[in-house]
Amino acid sequence: MAGDDVARLEAVMDFGAQMPPPPAGAVCTEIAGCASRAVICREGDRFYGDADSALVRGIVAILVAMVDGKSPAQIRAMDLRGAFAALDLKLGTGRLGGVNSMISFLENL
Repeated sequence: MAGDDVARLEAVMDFGAQMPPPPAGAVCTEIAGCASRAVICREGDRFYGDADSALVRGIVAILVAMVDGKSPAQIRAMDLRGAFAALDLKLGTGRLGGVNSMISFLENL
């Protein structure tokens, strides 16, 4: 139902609003291929992020929550694409391209 899709996207945006800012020592990388400006930041095995769109910020928050505290080898062993797809967020092609760019970045740390 369309109402459920809208509610799910609103929940994603709310989750992104709760994401803490990256600490001063974190190394941040702007993710190419995103419709909005999005960065994923790392300090050791801790992950943070930011974006200039509420929806993209929520997507970044979800992905960094999935990998936070994990080493690059542990992240490569995960099925990030499958886990994200299971959320069934009904994103447009442009946003899905950005999600794939973020996941590719994380898989290639």
